[in-house]
Amino acid sequence: MAKVKKQPRPKAITPKGFRDYFGEEVSQRSEMLQAIAGVYHRYGFDALESSAVETVEALGKFLPDVDRPNEGVFAWQEYDEGGNGDWMALRYDLTAPLARVYAQHRNDLPTPYRRYAMGPVWRNEKPGPGRYRQFYQCDADTVGTASMAADAEICAMLSDTLETVGIPRGDYLVRVNNRKVLNGVLEAMGLEAGDAKRDDVLRTIDKFDKVGEAGVRELLTKGRLDASGAFIDGVGLSDDQAAPVLAFLTSKGADAAKTLANLSEAVGSSSIGAEGVGELEQIGDLLAAGGYGADRIDIDPSVVRGLGYYTGPVYEAELTFEILDEKGRKRQFGSVSGGGRYDDLVKRFTGQEVPATGVSIGVDRLLAALREKGRIKAEATGPVVVTVMDKARMADYQAMVAELRNAGIRAEVYLGNPKNFGNQLKYADKRNSPIAVIEGGEEKDRGVVQIKDLILGAQIAENATLEEWKERPSQFEMPRGDLVAKVREILAGQG
Repeated sequence: MAKVKKQPRPKAITPKGFRDYFGEEVSQRSEMLQAIAGVYHRYGFDALESSAVETVEALGKFLPDVDRPNEGVFAWQEYDEGGNGDWMALRYDLTAPLARVYAQHRNDLPTPYRRYAMGPVWRNEKPGPGRYRQFYQCDADTVGTASMAADAEICAMLSDTLETVGIPRGDYLVRVNNRKVLNGVLEAMGLEAGDAKRDDVLRTIDKFDKVGEAGVRELLTKGRLDASGAFIDGVGLSDDQAAPVLAFLTSKGADAAKTLANLSEAVGSSSIGAEGVGELEQIGDLLAAGGYGADRIDIDPSVVRGLGYYTGPVYEAELTFEILDEKGRKRQFGSVSGGGRYDDLVKRFTGQEVPATGVSIGVDRLLAALREKGRIKAEATGPVVVTVMDKARMADYQAMVAELRNAGIRAEVYLGNPKNFGNQLKYADKRNSPIAVIEGGEEKDRGVVQIKDLILGAQIAENATLEEWKERPSQFEMPRGDLVAKVREILAGQG
């Protein structure tokens, strides 16, 4: 009889491009998102929690590649006997679901509709260092108004949000531009709608932050050698044709008025370009009226990301403080948020243009920035651990932990094997616990407990002399009735 082959055990590994998040990371993210939600709520935005799964048809052209339904997203076809089941996909972002929700429920929703959403999104893209296939987004959008006041409000709210979570004024800048201005520049270049070179120009403009003014000039005209020595073909424009683009990208002036004047010159006689400059002027005036100066929100034509997607104003929040990269070189932290006006999104469902504008915050990047600024502890504090000296007295220990919890103190009873007391303290250290509570039979008879300050104990063990150790004991004995008060006092001192 043939030997039955054993089923191999599954490998305990995360799928490629995914990761696990443990206690402190989850808590830090939750705390930050709660603070952000508070700002959004204060601005009058309502929470929306839409389905994590959408039809591929609803996600539509907003996928990176729509030649095949499952490119760019995690998708599957529902079972159907005829083989014609719907294609479903995990949401790629939080904006496309908003368009579907608004189109579906527009008769029941207020106009304008102001919503915020927070949650994971999934992208079936090649993973890399720091680039995952599942990550969190945090969005706020206003649907149903073309007023520039909506865009100005989003920028103001983004500024307030960064300061609320712990990025001080001077360490960030919200920069604003407008796609209509760029359309005016393209018109001034003689590139009308439908001209194949328009997309080439847009792609080149998007490289401005990497190659600079000289690099863009070369890419728009004859081409250039990249850092590896490979030659990149240029768009083939003349120097005169390329001039309006360069004027647009370098039009930042000493103040908003000068910047707007330079942009007006760059768009020439283009009406759509003039409209874009006028919108930027409106946004600037509204922000100034609200007390938001150029030190917080600034008109900056060098903001070019997303110009192929947005239809009007675009904005980006950049953190300006310096960090060290993996090679020890100083660099600015960079962008943590972006957004803009997208007036064509809902039209796919309704056939009617519905103006909309919104912003998305990169949750993981903002968390990383807060850690860099020391606004979030790298290691979260664990619970107070009530040790177990006698298994038969578990009810006494549960009574202790209940008192602590009822007083608002995070606490737990050790639930492992209590035979080796040293292992209980090792457990508390691994949990990063601030305090251990000890009550053996002798302490029980005398009506006292021992409280061990684990944070102070670790500091003393690392630095203190014997004399200092005697002067600053890390373990105290006190009446059982003083347990909660003493734990509170120690925690306050540690904080």
